[in-house]
This record gives sequence, C-alpha cells and structure tokens, in this order.
Amino acid sequence: MQLRMKRRIGILLVVIIFLISSFLSYVYLNDRPGGFSDQRMSKLLGMDETIHIPTGKTPEMAIQKFRSEQYTSQFIHEEPVEGGMIVFTQRASTESSNLQIEYVRKRIFGWKWGWGGGYGISKSPSNPPALDYMSMPRLEHIESPFPIIFGNVLNPAIKRITVETKENGKQISTEAKMVEVGAERNIWFVLLPSSASTPLKIKAFNEEGVLIVIKEIEDPNDSGSLMIED
Repeated sequence: MQLRMKRRIGILLVVIIFLISSFLSYVYLNDRPGGFSDQRMSKLLGMDETIHIPTGKTPEMAIQKFRSEQYTSQFIHEEPVEGGMIVFTQRASTESSNLQIEYVRKRIFGWKWGWGGGYGISKSPSNPPALDYMSMPRLEHIESPFPIIFGNVLNPAIKRITVETKENGKQISTEAKMVEVGAERNIWFVLLPSSASTPLKIKAFNEEGVLIVIKEIEDPNDSGSLMIED
C-alpha cells in the first residue's frame, strides 16, 4: 500500500515538473529576442523581417537595449500600469519641448519593450505655449495600456487638466495626473478607456478653477502645443 502511494506521489511530481518546465520553455521561446511575441508583432506591423526585442533586468535597461546602447534620453518618471510600466523620457534640448513614453512589459525573465513614441515641438520665446501634448491610440492586437494623452505643463498657472472623450456614445471626463519631474517642471498624462474615441477635448484650469486652455482633437495620433485663452 505504501509502495503504491509512493509511486503515485512520484508520478505526480514528475508530471508537475514536466508541466513547469514546459511552461518555462514556452515563456522563454515566446519572450526571447526574435521569439513568438516578436514574430507576432512583426507580422501585425507588416514587417518583412522579425524584429528582435531584447529583455532587461529593469525597465530602463530594456529600453536602452532596444533603442541602442547610445541611448541618451533622460528617464524622468515611471508609472506602473497593468502588465508593466510606462517610462517617460526626455532629450536634453534648449530649442524644443520634447517628451517620449516607452511601455515596458514585465515578463518572467525580465522586462521587455512593448511600444513607444514621442514628439518634439520648437520653442517660441515670443509666444510661449501653456502646455504641449501627444495622443497615442490603442494598438490593435498589440498588448498595451493605451490610448494615452501626455505632455509637458509649460505654464505654472495650470493646476488641473482634464480630457473629455466619447465612450459608447457618452461624454466622459477623465482627470489627468500631473507629476513634478524637476524644479518647477511638471508633466501630465491621461490613460483613457480602451473604448474611448475621438474627438478628444483637452481642458486646463487655473488655481481658481477657471478654464484657461481648451483644445479639441480629431486625430488620435495628434500632437501640438496650446496657448492660454484670452
């Protein structure tokens, strides 16, 4: 009786070890550079060759490995999201206002770049904007937390930002998160529901709650800068 029980336990342990090893093998083959996930992304993007996305021990390392070893942008903020992290970066420039976001997925064997994008807008000393923005839509069949709208707050009078969208035919107002990333320096962003659609309306308010900036966006891939309303 005891011998039979030991055999059953032994068989169960072998099955468990086999299932775990099979799972880890699949995860490795899926997430390795040029693996199954990279092949799927390449196909969805219409690429002739498979993209090779490396993994890193940290989100920053994953971005640097993917972008290039000479990646010089400054990491200014990390925002945890479902499945990973959104990393905000900026290139050093005195002539343009710029911002970049990188979505990095958390995997068993490390972090893996998933998507990203950014913008650069020339500065105008004679007519400085109040804020700038970029809109990135949801990606069809590609894992990401988008759609998102993000940007720089360039005028200290702005204390609150909202983005109005249409979701299933209803008007929805979402509060933006404003993050201090340096001395008198703020960025802002709004993660929108996946079903949100254009037009999108950006509104910015001063400390008294007065609307001082407004912009309606029709293009889900739009970017630009906004002035304070007279």
